[in-house]
Amino acid sequence: MKTIRFLMVGGFLGAGKTTAIAKLASHYTARGKSVALVTNDQAYDLVDTHTLRSKGFDVGEVPGACFCCNFDDLMETISSLSESKIPDIVIAEPVGSCTDLVATVIEPMKELFGDRFELGPLVVLLKPEHGIKILGSSTGRGFSPKAEYIFLKQLEEADAIVINKIDKLTPDQQADLQNSVKQKFPDIPAINASVRDDTNMDQVFELFDQAPRNRSAMMDVDYETYAIGEAELGWFNCKIDASSGDKFSLDELALNLVDRIGTKINELGCEVAHLKVIGQTMQNSAVANLVSSGGPSELSLASEVAIEKCELVVNARVAASPQQLEETVAEVSKSLGEEWGIALVLSNVQCFRPAKPTPTHRVN
Repeated sequence: MKTIRFLMVGGFLGAGKTTAIAKLASHYTARGKSVALVTNDQAYDLVDTHTLRSKGFDVGEVPGACFCCNFDDLMETISSLSESKIPDIVIAEPVGSCTDLVATVIEPMKELFGDRFELGPLVVLLKPEHGIKILGSSTGRGFSPKAEYIFLKQLEEADAIVINKIDKLTPDQQADLQNSVKQKFPDIPAINASVRDDTNMDQVFELFDQAPRNRSAMMDVDYETYAIGEAELGWFNCKIDASSGDKFSLDELALNLVDRIGTKINELGCEVAHLKVIGQTMQNSAVANLVSSGGPSELSLASEVAIEKCELVVNARVAASPQQLEETVAEVSKSLGEEWGIALVLSNVQCFRPAKPTPTHRVN
């Protein structure tokens, strides 16, 4: 039986995981390997899945719960991806608010399916927008201590840490963050990189080619604190059908929608973990992101087209109530549509707080 190499790219919401797994997939494909991807979220209809499929990748989706709580679906999804041709490598992107992946995903895979998988290291991307606040001495930390608990536990269980997005940091900020990581996690290798700009990507690729570090025990996790921290984040997903008698810029619509939602959330005094929108036609896609309150909205994938209609998918993860999120998106969509002369019709709304994580398996 052919053995599949299984890799997971961990990290907090907005850390750059989707960009990283796309770069990894391209890297391994260029080396002659067949690659399949698996995305994961608490909700359905994911921007990440749409984005990766728009790049031509074979992508399976495990929605409705994290990998650890949906372990059987993860295994079924991998099997369905490999029905026609078993891939050499499967790269998985877990939920950005999930931790304890070694004990609940990697070790159970080793025990139950060790003949099918060669398990690679858990590489965790550190999100600098919140890493500086949480690991540093900042007074405006953004999240509560319970939500920070998840952020720190993700780093603690890593086989290696990639301090991502260094293109957004000054040399002093890079050095300070690297020192903070070394002080907090002295036994875990950490490198600086920018996945988006390909800075130090040769070192990142080398990390994924290595074996996991030896562990004498699984990480201790307080599941009550974990559950409360995750539940402080409101989850919002929806589709928006946009149409107009006149052509409009797909890029500007996606970016303006993210920017205005982010501005409104900031006015409410709430912290954004990740806000992302993909606008799509049959041929084109545009993706816009915001990864922290008060930060800049960015167009991460440009379509450079003017169209009369499109479909937008909105994914918002914010330290706010679900009701606040739903009202904000509806209000912004209404005002933006009126200003631009575009009909924006919301559907497929999902709005909730994540339930307490209950792993299918946990190896102690």
